Amino acid sequence: MKRQVVISFLGSVLDSGTHARRWEKWRPNIGMCQQDDLVIDRLELIYDKRITTLLTTVRRDIAMVSPETEVRPQLMDLRDPWDFEEVYAALHDFARAYPFDPETEDYLIQITTGTHVAQICMYLLTEAHYFPGRLLQLSPPRGRSGLIAGTYSIIDLDLSRYDRIATRFEAERDEAASFLKSGIATRNAAFNHMIDQIEHVAIRSSAPVLLMGPTGAGKSHLARRIHELKQARRQLAGPFVEINCATLRGDGAMSTLFGHTKGAFTGAVGARPGLLRAADSGMLFLDEIGELGLDEQAMILRAIEDRTFLPVGSDKPVQSDFQLIAGTNRNLGQAVREGRFREDLYARLNLWTFHLPGLRDRREDIEPNIAFELARHRGETGRNVTMNREAERRFLAFALDPASLWSANFRDLAASITRMATLAPSGRITEDVVAEEIARLRLLWRGAETSGGEAVLADVLPPERLDAVDPFDRPQLARVIETCRRHRSLSAAGRELFAASRREKSTHNDADRLRKYLARFGLAWGDVTAP
Repeated sequence: MKRQVVISFLGSVLDSGTHARRWEKWRPNIGMCQQDDLVIDRLELIYDKRITTLLTTVRRDIAMVSPETEVRPQLMDLRDPWDFEEVYAALHDFARAYPFDPETEDYLIQITTGTHVAQICMYLLTEAHYFPGRLLQLSPPRGRSGLIAGTYSIIDLDLSRYDRIATRFEAERDEAASFLKSGIATRNAAFNHMIDQIEHVAIRSSAPVLLMGPTGAGKSHLARRIHELKQARRQLAGPFVEINCATLRGDGAMSTLFGHTKGAFTGAVGARPGLLRAADSGMLFLDEIGELGLDEQAMILRAIEDRTFLPVGSDKPVQSDFQLIAGTNRNLGQAVREGRFREDLYARLNLWTFHLPGLRDRREDIEPNIAFELARHRGETGRNVTMNREAERRFLAFALDPASLWSANFRDLAASITRMATLAPSGRITEDVVAEEIARLRLLWRGAETSGGEAVLADVLPPERLDAVDPFDRPQLARVIETCRRHRSLSAAGRELFAASRREKSTHNDADRLRKYLARFGLAWGDVTAP
């Protein structure tokens, strides 16, 4: 049977007592040795030389109540028993030097006496296995009958019930990640991993965060959720302040961001605090930060580093302590190389950079987002709209098709579901509603690409025929059509299009080659020439 060894601090207050009445008071180290079902073979009693007299008294009293317990005094002189670094270092050195023998001895680390700092350090060193044992917690008695021994409990940090506590923390982390995703059961593994990382950063860091990704990928929504998460954890008390930097132009940009004093410029009839001051103790989200001018970038950098800035027209710095999240759909690294973005600001923002993928790169998340958007519509309008099975199957087939552009990403999807839910007869989205929406989206995406080949193709091909043209062929066909429109005849257009091959083989019939090429797509010369 293993010997029972306790490592404990001598309590300068709790273990004390006058000689005459000390048995009327609960004293933890004495009461510990009075327990009928806890036989202590050896007590390593840590003490300070300033309480040597108390040590003598306690050793004598322990000998009276538990003569089988060997008390070994361990001198530990601490200049400041409330200094965490000093106490931890001293206990760490003690643990490293102590001749632990777990094969023959069982160790209990008593955490009731000593300063709170000492108790915390004892806990940490036990958790890290520098003390290879269990924790011993002592409690005073509820009544005062008989000897005042009190009660005790042994805490094994390796027990499954403490694993269950750890599991609760894991569940809280999962809940936080789900919160950032608005409760959507996203399926894209890369996106889910990124959200897990963002959750860790949001809780553990106040450094700036840079969210990159295409328009409509959800940067603004995610920034707002991060703010709400940090507020729920009591890490931020202030508001969420958002500005799209692409809307800031000229002198008004400085005033909007940093405020101005009365009379700072023509029209400044009153002082303005600015968005940075409004975000004090909260979060500032600068969307499209790549659109900021270089002067504004320099001021933002100072505000991040020093928490101060100068309002327009003022020579007195203003303080604002905010957390910054920046969003952009531009390549800021390229902007730095081109001299359009400050390298020092980019370095400051680039500590935590996350790339939000577009909807086309997360097609497996379309289905759960459809359910989310229907639920949101129900919450906003009070109408419970559902989608029948055939309609859902058809819409998903369209949504998951690689040819579906989703050019505005989740904004396109949200708007699409809102339109169908609004038009749904009797609260049921049917195949007819889906068919109309698919046509509407295709027209919308063609209109969004009016600059370039897609608009040219849309002029000459009806939607169903354009859908049959492979994306690989579209740029070439558009180039051919544009060339045809610049010439008055099939031969003239052919001479430009086949100029290189004609030099190699003069027998080519350019007009015939062009006619056959157009025919591949069901087109004739009259179809492609400008009216």
